[in-house]
Parts: sequence; C-alpha cells; structure tokens
Amino acid sequence: MPEGNGRSASSERNRVTEAQEPDAPLLGPEQEEFRSRWQRIQSEFVDDPREAVGAADTLVAEVMQALATTFSEHKQGLEGQWHRGEEVATEELRVALQRYRSFFNRLLNT
Repeated sequence: MPEGNGRSASSERNRVTEAQEPDAPLLGPEQEEFRSRWQRIQSEFVDDPREAVGAADTLVAEVMQALATTFSEHKQGLEGQWHRGEEVATEELRVALQRYRSFFNRLLNT
C-alpha cells in the first residue's frame, strides 16, 4: 500500500472485519456521533418540529455521504492497484464483493 496513506491499516481492519462479520457497521467511529445527533434531533422535535426535521434531513444526507465516501475509498484502493499494474488477489476481490453484497442486502431490507 502507498506510504502516507493513514487509512491503509484501518481499511485492512475493516476488510477483515467485514469478511468475518457481514453485518459489521458500515461506518467507523463517526457512527456514534451520528447516533448522538439523532437522539438530540428527536428530543428537540417537541420544542421545534420544523428545525428538527431540517436537522434530520441534514444528518441523513451526512450519513449517506459518509457511506459513499467509505465505498469510494475502497473502490479507489482496488482501482489504484489495477492502474499500477498490480495483480489484485482474488481473496481481496471476494471480500470486496461480499462487502457490496452485504451493503446491498442491508439497503433493500430496511
């Protein structure tokens, strides 16, 4: 993996976790912040429903962007290997496909 990429160890950990636990969280540590913000939004609804709905819209958009960023980084990692002419191990591709399958199924089951 390229030097200077602080996410490489984290990405590897995520790939291993997702391969072992297909229902592992899709987001990293920011997930707890998102949950905390959601709780605040719900508690503020009684006092200011319009503001709470606006805040909920913003939060959902941020979560969707975080998910898109996570998958984009994963895709860039694989494509980077291909563009450098490196062979991507079948196991890495298998894990990537499992990750996408899990995400896809979780999206459709909600």
